[in-house]
Amino acid sequence: MNYVIDFFNGSKEQADLLGGKGANLAEMTKLNLPVPTGFTITTKACLDYLQEKQSISSELNEEIQEHVASLEVRTKKRFGNQTNPLLLSVRSGSKFSMPGMMDTILNLGLNDETVVGLAQKTGDSRFAYDCYRRLLQMFGDVVCGIGKDRFEEQLEFYKSKKKYRSDTDMKAEDWRELVAVYKNIYLEVTHQAFPQNPHEQLILSIEAVFRSWNNRRAVTYRRLHDIPDSLGTAVNIQEMVFGNFGSNSGTGVAFTRNPATGERGIFGEFLLNAQGEDVVAGIRTPQPISELEVLMPEVYQKFLQLSHLLEKHYKDMQDIEFTIENGQLYLLQTRNGKRTAKSAFKVCIQLVEEGIITKKEALQRINATMVTQLLHPVFEPAQLAQAKIFAKGLPASPGAASGNIYFTAEQAKKASEKGEKVILIRQETSPEDIEGMVVSEAIVTSRGGMTSHAAVVARGMGVCCVAGCEEIYVDEFLQQATVGEMTVYQGDRISVDGTTGTIYLDDIPYVEGDEWQLLETITNWAKEEAKIDVKANAETPADIKTALKLGAQGVGLARTEHMFFGEERIIEMRKMILAEQEEALISPLNRLKEFQKEDFRIMFCLLRGKACTIRLLDPPLHEFLPQTEEEIIHLAEATERTVAQIHHRIDGLHEQNPMLGHRGCRLAVTTPQIYEMQVAAIIESAIEVSQQDIEEIVEPEIMIPLIGSQEEMSWLRERLVRVVERVFDEKGQSVPYKIGTMLEIPRACLTADKIAEVADFFSFGTNDLTQLTYGFSRDDSVKFIGAYQEKHLLKEDPFQHIDEMGVGELMKIAVDKIRQVDSDIKIGVCGEVGGDPQSIRFLKKIGVDYISCSPYRIPAAILAIAQEC
Repeated sequence: MNYVIDFFNGSKEQADLLGGKGANLAEMTKLNLPVPTGFTITTKACLDYLQEKQSISSELNEEIQEHVASLEVRTKKRFGNQTNPLLLSVRSGSKFSMPGMMDTILNLGLNDETVVGLAQKTGDSRFAYDCYRRLLQMFGDVVCGIGKDRFEEQLEFYKSKKKYRSDTDMKAEDWRELVAVYKNIYLEVTHQAFPQNPHEQLILSIEAVFRSWNNRRAVTYRRLHDIPDSLGTAVNIQEMVFGNFGSNSGTGVAFTRNPATGERGIFGEFLLNAQGEDVVAGIRTPQPISELEVLMPEVYQKFLQLSHLLEKHYKDMQDIEFTIENGQLYLLQTRNGKRTAKSAFKVCIQLVEEGIITKKEALQRINATMVTQLLHPVFEPAQLAQAKIFAKGLPASPGAASGNIYFTAEQAKKASEKGEKVILIRQETSPEDIEGMVVSEAIVTSRGGMTSHAAVVARGMGVCCVAGCEEIYVDEFLQQATVGEMTVYQGDRISVDGTTGTIYLDDIPYVEGDEWQLLETITNWAKEEAKIDVKANAETPADIKTALKLGAQGVGLARTEHMFFGEERIIEMRKMILAEQEEALISPLNRLKEFQKEDFRIMFCLLRGKACTIRLLDPPLHEFLPQTEEEIIHLAEATERTVAQIHHRIDGLHEQNPMLGHRGCRLAVTTPQIYEMQVAAIIESAIEVSQQDIEEIVEPEIMIPLIGSQEEMSWLRERLVRVVERVFDEKGQSVPYKIGTMLEIPRACLTADKIAEVADFFSFGTNDLTQLTYGFSRDDSVKFIGAYQEKHLLKEDPFQHIDEMGVGELMKIAVDKIRQVDSDIKIGVCGEVGGDPQSIRFLKKIGVDYISCSPYRIPAAILAIAQEC
């Protein structure tokens, strides 16, 4: 097979084979856009190389040489020729964008001879030796693993010695001397001279890019963004064009819309007399692209024209890398731009309004993570006015966060593992910092711009970021950052506002952001497509209001145990638990009933006829008893018992394995009065609310937890129905109601047809079902799940995504059995996987009627369902 494909023979549909970058370079070539010519070595070549774990095969080597020869013909230059050298860039490019996670080498083909030829041909020795030192640094870093800092330290030392303020002050002789220094670093570390053979440089570079697919930062990035390891990376070989060719040259990155806010219009930055890595790495702080209109108006107008064309062609906001060589514009890359959640929502809405895409297409471009990130926190305005400003920079990624300062990724990661909220401060971030960036509440850099590595990665992760704080002097050795006379040290606490670019010395409280209008628009579009109802796991008024605002179609799980922990309530609950005779239960149960009735009245009024599923008491009773000696003494005084009696009762309720012990329906078997009290409260509240001026009649759904057999369900149902009938007689009025159960025991799934004969509805409790199917404690599995995933013993955490082969198979069996008894019976899911898009695909396939999840996961769940319909 062909491992190498010329740009003019590829297309945008071949991203699997050519990688995203290669496919887009091929597409732009077909559109006759100004793209430097080149070819792509496919992802298949990468995967074969990694599998064989040896050098590039002779077949691939031969193909590469053939395509280099063809490139020489097209460019009228010769690779390795002293008088007319062809120089190449070598860039990685996987199917999905992974900014900065893999490697790039520029100016490949330069050596001690061709650098002289380049200088003579261009008449610019300074430019030629600048290119050579860049190659030495990139090649040393990517191919040989020589830290970039080794080279940068020498550059900074040289500039300091010469009293130069920036790289552009360096002269030809300066770069020539630095080239010699860099070559010595290469020799000292590798014990070999820098390779002078251009083809050897090329092959070594390609192999290094292949290997970079499995470097630590790339693996971490893929794990964070759910990118499969099996894709591999392509390698793009391209004729070099030079942005560092003088004041009429430059390089930049631009978006066709603002990636932070979604506003229309070109948004980006550029540097004069620089190469692309200078912008992305944040080594120099660039100028806004609007300045290009002043400096090079013709180039700017041409860029506007091409960017509009690309956005229209790809039907999405584009992220475009470009280089200007002697006034000639070249496009090096285009891709769908990474953006904040706010920008993603706004751009989708704009594109629909502009008639570029449909609503259905827009929904496919929003994901669950974006929904979660949309409502970024913001600082409390009153507190913000009094806070002391430390520094200001560029608002690279919105949001607000407070945390303790750390100056290296490793330190940030260690602090995070100890439970600290951390903020990473660096001169500039690099791909090696990814493990520290991902655990940070915010990221701050003293260098770089809105398209620097820190900015792009932070926006992709939804982490707030302030970049280009040039007034901050970051001393990573002394672990401190200084602005004027103010200094902060490692471990100090600061607050970062990524929306305004301001950094504060104070710890400022923050509140959730408010982008409800954007969210409401997308959620309403999704509801038009969704075929499964989405309800909320909620029982407090605040959660119910939030859930309804976020699009919930009712409450699918109200956990009554959460209603017993108020100060007045818990004492009555404890009195009930301490009761030694049945008569002693009456008083505390009556008091608890009144509390419950008030809770249910509020719920029913807020829901105004929408579905409301109430789960009866589930946890074991010992969870309600005091834990400290002080609380035990207080309880003894309140109940006129001795401390010894309280201890005796606590000991009596102790269980070796309480999650499998005396809880759920088992409580009602031994003490049925608890469930009877709760059901009476539910029905009485429903009747009272139905008598009020309300749009629809309340129809409560009463859920019995932890049922494992038809016998349990039948016995409890009979008792609870008698309670309901008694309330109807006392009130002289009835309301519709249902009694169902939660499927959370494997046996219940396997006998679901029998239970369906005495149940009105079902809801899967996937947390307990997963726990009992795997034998993994849901509370303790965090200690080993990570190790299982690292060793590929588990692909995913089964508590986060439904295990389709095991837990999912039990669910499918249960649904099939239930439908055989009653094809119309309602079946739902109320574990947190109800808000997981991956799990939703499976739930839709097996035919559930609704899912229920926590309020803030509701929009993502609605979206995921719409995307599957």
